[in-house]
Amino acid sequence: MPNLKIFVDDTLYPACRPMLVAALGPIRDMLCADLQVDIPACQFAVMPVAALPDLPRVNVEMAILPRPERTRELILSVCAKLRGMVEEATKTHVAVRVTSLDPATYIALK
Repeated sequence: MPNLKIFVDDTLYPACRPMLVAALGPIRDMLCADLQVDIPACQFAVMPVAALPDLPRVNVEMAILPRPERTRELILSVCAKLRGMVEEATKTHVAVRVTSLDPATYIALK
């Protein structure tokens, strides 16, 4: 289950929206393969936001459930791939953050 949110500076968003939307399928495919999840487990959102000019104009936040095979090294590798894919789509520097959810308290109704 990757819960992915991509926040894009609203001044950059109109120009990069088509390429970012086109990248969502390949991003999902990579996340599903690398994190070993099925497509229905994914949740994606892309949102234009007001951003400060001295900080990254694109921020990606991903929440995942922990698993023994999801080592720090694997998560760093996924983050690097994700960052590269979003940077290619937006043509700007991207910050990526990942948090691990508590499986005992995480609830999803779909």
